[in-house]
Amino acid sequence: MSIPAFADIAKSSNDLLTKDFYHVSAQALEVKTTTQNNVAFKVTGKSTHESATSGTLEAKYTDKPTGLTLTQSWNTVNALDTKIELNDTIAKGLKAEILGSFFPATQAKGAKINLHFKQPNFHGRAFFDLLKGPTANVDVVVGQDGFLAGASAGYDVQKAALTSYSAAVGYSAPTYTASITAANNLSVFSAGYYHKVNSQVEAGAKATWDSKTGGPVGLEVASKYRFDSLSFAKAKINDRGVAAVSYNVLFRPGVTFGIGGSFDTQKLDQATHKIGTSLIFEA
Repeated sequence: MSIPAFADIAKSSNDLLTKDFYHVSAQALEVKTTTQNNVAFKVTGKSTHESATSGTLEAKYTDKPTGLTLTQSWNTVNALDTKIELNDTIAKGLKAEILGSFFPATQAKGAKINLHFKQPNFHGRAFFDLLKGPTANVDVVVGQDGFLAGASAGYDVQKAALTSYSAAVGYSAPTYTASITAANNLSVFSAGYYHKVNSQVEAGAKATWDSKTGGPVGLEVASKYRFDSLSFAKAKINDRGVAAVSYNVLFRPGVTFGIGGSFDTQKLDQATHKIGTSLIFEA
């Protein structure tokens, strides 16, 4: 089995509950294209419900024989980000990432190094922020026969102190996954479940409880129905009565349209609802 990263132990249920719900932005536009020399360009733009706009221009070059990937991006807050990836170049199963950021307006800089090491029953990652702290975040997942167990920890080098820690266990099968995560220094507990019922129907749920606040358990359930190979619909609702629906369709190769809405079922007479659309062009 392929061992996921610590953040992906609950990926199946999290993706079902969060991805492809288009009400988060009022409008979203994404354009992708790839040149003959393996340079991929991506332009994204978003408009919030408060009429704020943002955008990013990204260029990515990949050299498969050497395992090198170079990504450069520039966004509307005038931030320049560079990422260099070396996959299986230093050692088999090891991916190294060097990340740099620069803000011309303030002259602020950032520098990070990320390491990902993956083996048949092991997936470990280490993230180092070289200019802030410096700090290190490390997580490890081990697995066998579908069972997964993982832990993560944050460390401030300058203070010589542990800043955060989390743990998770899970089980992954071809048609369903289940997980339990204890985050925020083992104070916030969440349980997730995902089930691929058949080729058309997917269902999932997530329950969350914060032991520090001692409040009620938060619950969210979602489902996805695929009409055919070109379109699908999703729906979800949480314990507070907020529901969301979405529809995604591939109009033609390279053109995908999505529309969705969020509705507070307890305040249907108030202007708390949100509608959003997404349009993706790919060539």
